[in-house]
Amino acid sequence: MPDKTVATAKPLNVVLCWHMHQPEYRDPVSGVCGQPWTYLRAIKDYTDMAAHLEQVPNSRAVVNFSPLLLLQLDRYSEQFNRYFIDNQPPLDPLLAALVEPSISSDPDYRYNLVKRCLDHHNFISGQHFETYIALNNIGRHILDNASHIGYVCDDFFSDLLVWFHLTWLGETVRRDDPRVQKLIARERRYSMYDRIQLMRIISDQISQVIPRYRALAERRVIELSMTPYGHPIGPLLVDLNSAKEATPHLVMPNATEYPGGEERLKWHIDAGKEVFIKYFGSAPIGCWPGEGAVSDASLAVLDDSGFAWAASGAGVLSNSLKSSGQDNRDSDTNLYQGYSVGERAIRCFFRDDHLSDLIGFTYSQWHADDAVANLVSRLEDIARRCADQPDAVVAIIMDGENAWEHYHQNGFYFLRGVYRQLAEHPSLNLTTFSQCLEGGSKALNHLTTGSWVYGNLTTWIGSADKNRAWDMLINAKHSFDKVLQGQQLNDQQQLAAERQMAVCEGSDWFWWPGGDNPPETVRAFDERFRMHLTALYSLLGVTAPDYLQRPFTQSHPGDGFSHEIHQGGVMRRAEELG
Repeated sequence: MPDKTVATAKPLNVVLCWHMHQPEYRDPVSGVCGQPWTYLRAIKDYTDMAAHLEQVPNSRAVVNFSPLLLLQLDRYSEQFNRYFIDNQPPLDPLLAALVEPSISSDPDYRYNLVKRCLDHHNFISGQHFETYIALNNIGRHILDNASHIGYVCDDFFSDLLVWFHLTWLGETVRRDDPRVQKLIARERRYSMYDRIQLMRIISDQISQVIPRYRALAERRVIELSMTPYGHPIGPLLVDLNSAKEATPHLVMPNATEYPGGEERLKWHIDAGKEVFIKYFGSAPIGCWPGEGAVSDASLAVLDDSGFAWAASGAGVLSNSLKSSGQDNRDSDTNLYQGYSVGERAIRCFFRDDHLSDLIGFTYSQWHADDAVANLVSRLEDIARRCADQPDAVVAIIMDGENAWEHYHQNGFYFLRGVYRQLAEHPSLNLTTFSQCLEGGSKALNHLTTGSWVYGNLTTWIGSADKNRAWDMLINAKHSFDKVLQGQQLNDQQQLAAERQMAVCEGSDWFWWPGGDNPPETVRAFDERFRMHLTALYSLLGVTAPDYLQRPFTQSHPGDGFSHEIHQGGVMRRAEELG
């Protein structure tokens, strides 16, 4: 229960900000989705998060969407419409296999189908179902003994596909949808009708993601915010060498600048707002920049674009206070305040990295009641320490996706408990960043360039492979500029090239190269980055460089740049561990 002895003149503001993002997995030529993460996250995490906010009275949150994710969700809805109305198979390989009348007898197809399911499985959810465990074990045997695949009957593949998707459904869906409960109870030998029914369930969940969040925003349960269109690292577009501000000895790419980077960042913002308004009906007030990366120059662009607030990591605030010569002795309470930077109207909020990391990496190993109690206790302690700061705010900002499959039942009890306790707490005010704009702020002279990870940009630049990725991108940007300046494209062709350029500028292509990231994931993102660059050259009518036909990166354990990698490389702690 909340500690009602905590006494402050004004309740401590607490903002839970969930960032929803997926890179562009679709092949720009064929339209085939190379990875299923967008729709898997939609049927599990985006769905569950909406349900918690809908079902807990007085819950509040900020939900940040990347425009590329919104577009991908819409494209999945189009795939389902084409399937159910025009009987056209989905473009995603796993969804297409789910509703195939019969599984191809080709051994390579069957092997790759098993591999795809097991490479993307949600084991913590699946381990509660004996049938899924048995299917998983058979699948592992097949991957280790490919010659045995001819002895496996068709029912195995159908059942594996059904259970793969059942284990990825959100916990709230499994609890609330009787169709799902019936499929789970059947356990095996799923018919074509069963598989089409499951496809309908998946379609229902994905098609309702955007409408559900829009309805929550209209009811003022949530504030919706956005990231610029392609999820770029804004400071590096504006000034490539700004990465050296926090890490002066960083080795940089061969290129000395990103050509026309400020204009590109403005393009990402304008295009992102256009997508956001299309789906949510109004412009966003705030922005979580790509990877929470900010600098004085990129913040100026955000401010000029009309955003009232932006957010970043605690490391950025700490570095900024130090570089400005401002008093940082009370850094633990300095964090819990909105900041104005120079003469800019935009307000900055900074993430409590420690609390966010506890949710991301620690509480999943605890009993949900203990984890909720610990988080509330820590917030109560912050409320005591900030008793003389009437406008204090704690910002917990993290992915709305990756942590939850490491929790029991997709974090159902933890999230439900957090929302309930914070909504009812007399000394903690669950709120949004826009509501915090009504309070006062502190002045910050200067922003030291950095991100939510370690307060710097080394996650995306500075190693040999990451720098190579930047050189490849910059080469493509030079070709892009030359073609556009020569007015060689019509309006439709230019827009397609601009959008493809934006995809190539996304942060994800620089997160994965090199370091201790898993080798298979590094290979997959290497292939997709080169695929997107090749597609860009094709749209420009320019021959792609030969080097795009060859891998440029691999996993490099212990290269000194990747720090500590967690849970398959998709998550990292914001604070470096000693």
